[in-house]
Amino acid sequence: MAKICGIDSVRTLEEWEADAVRMADELRARGVEMSDRVLLKAENSPAYLTALLALMHLGASLVLIDYQDRAETTELLIAQARVKFCVTDRDTVLPETDAQCFSLYELQFAAAGRLATSADLTVKRWCDLPDGLLMFSSGSTGTPKAIVKTGASFLENLRRNLNQVGHVEEDVLVPLLPFSHQYGLSMVLIAWLTRCSLVVAPYRRLDHALQMAGLCGATVFDATPATYRSMLNIARRRPVLMRVLAEARMLCVGAAPLDPGLVDCYVDEVGHYLLDSYGSTELGNVAFATLDNPVACGRAVEGVHLIVVDDDGNEVPAGAVGEVMVLTPDVMAGYLDDDGELSPIDRGWFASGDFGRLTEDGSLHVLGRKRAVHRMGYTLYPDMIERRMGEAGCRAKIIAIPCERKGSQLVAFIEDDQDRGIEHWRTVAGSALPGYEVPDRMVVIDSFPLNRNGKPDNKRLEELAVSA
Repeated sequence: MAKICGIDSVRTLEEWEADAVRMADELRARGVEMSDRVLLKAENSPAYLTALLALMHLGASLVLIDYQDRAETTELLIAQARVKFCVTDRDTVLPETDAQCFSLYELQFAAAGRLATSADLTVKRWCDLPDGLLMFSSGSTGTPKAIVKTGASFLENLRRNLNQVGHVEEDVLVPLLPFSHQYGLSMVLIAWLTRCSLVVAPYRRLDHALQMAGLCGATVFDATPATYRSMLNIARRRPVLMRVLAEARMLCVGAAPLDPGLVDCYVDEVGHYLLDSYGSTELGNVAFATLDNPVACGRAVEGVHLIVVDDDGNEVPAGAVGEVMVLTPDVMAGYLDDDGELSPIDRGWFASGDFGRLTEDGSLHVLGRKRAVHRMGYTLYPDMIERRMGEAGCRAKIIAIPCERKGSQLVAFIEDDQDRGIEHWRTVAGSALPGYEVPDRMVVIDSFPLNRNGKPDNKRLEELAVSA
């Protein structure tokens, strides 16, 4: 029987659905109506999942933001999205707002006496909304944008996802991700669509998360590369936790570039490939490596098409590098403008802004962002430099800062917990790169700073590059 497993609670899937209907009835009694925009800002918890499903049942427009967003940022987003109601947990601080606010615990307490069953649950009203889901881009390459999707397109994209990856009712999913973002939300609703179990693990305490996963019989993990690196370090010290990873069926990864060296470590020490994926908040889930095709980011899901083009927009043959273009029926409806209205996008081929190449069988290799800098007369791509350094065994992030003489100065931050020193890494970079790509400066650090999505925090690295 499928279950929702929290740190101190376990509910069957049917009990969770009935809880959601009860909470929806309580929200309706407090004035929340279909199509109202409702902000959900809270840490991962079973109560968060109940509120999420309750708002879908009501047919409200879900506005999801990270619970760690600053109060002033939240205030701006509430105003831009014209939010009427907010649902938060006890630790979330909201700004002064005209929106009416409810606490998760208060809603659970008040809804407990209501009569409902899982059979009462429906998400049709939510699926029919033109703005059923509002999420925000990570902002890793600029100012976060409010991305608008329909519930119908979001769920259809998840069905493509689970059909390709192969989730089944017997699975126990452990997403070590924030549920307010594309990847984490996808895994929550894939568990619901598949009718399988879901573990709400404390993803910021990975030792505890692995212990909990082992007790629950975890079969599928989803996490960022940085999380997998940390889990491997923990499991090396505690063999019982290594067995938790080894006994899983699939180890899935996404949200950030995957270091091939980390994949090799998992194959050698855990006995599993890390199954990479490709997608974005705007496009949804696009491509997945699978157990029968553990190659790079795998092939595109059914109904989604990929090509790679050169700088003139011409399609290039298999194996050639260019910008990845995506054609998907699941693309976002558009962005939210400053007045809170949907600004639709032109549907068709979507320029991803990522470099990549396709194999003959259609497997996608993503090589990095197509962000150019100019240095000493050359046009350089920092992500491509990082890729080549990574292939030489050097985990690096390249930051370009303005330089009047050269155009740009390249600063390489190198992740090295063995403290092998700058001269070692200068030798590695010199052997892997042409002279005009070798960074001007190198800074060795134990680990990259991460943003809330588990990606290397480029903004923080830029600050460090300027001050270094």
